Amino acid sequence: MLDSRDARLTALAAPLGLDVDAPLVIGGQYCAVLQYGEQLYVSGQVPRVGNQVQVTGAAGDAASLDDARRAAEICALRALILLRQQLGTLDALAQVLKLNVYVQSAPGFTQQSEVADAASALLAQVLGAAGHAARTSVGVAQLPKNATVELDLQAASRVG
Repeated sequence: MLDSRDARLTALAAPLGLDVDAPLVIGGQYCAVLQYGEQLYVSGQVPRVGNQVQVTGAAGDAASLDDARRAAEICALRALILLRQQLGTLDALAQVLKLNVYVQSAPGFTQQSEVADAASALLAQVLGAAGHAARTSVGVAQLPKNATVELDLQAASRVG
């Protein structure tokens, strides 16, 4: 059993080719993570590894439910990597407060919450109870880079 949040993150990220210490590619002119006091805001993350978006197209059409769930996990891993890089360690994270999951959805696809469940489960796997957050999952017509999933989150760091 991996006994630290950072170790659990590394163990989940490495097989996908995500290096928790390397800068992540972002898609524009913005802050990937912004800290204001104890509050942390992670900008929208798509399922990108290196320069390649791993899962594209609409869930329920070009992407299966399992594909979309994998995309949500990659997005959540990216968000955790950014938080770790900002704070130095995930042990400095007190709580994920809010998770927003956007799913590019084919007409009739209504399993956005099942897609978001994959991200929520990954956050809980890495952070324990601190990964349980309020959540919104929404179906959308398009996402940047034709990504199947994009997520953002708000979190709080530990005081002092």
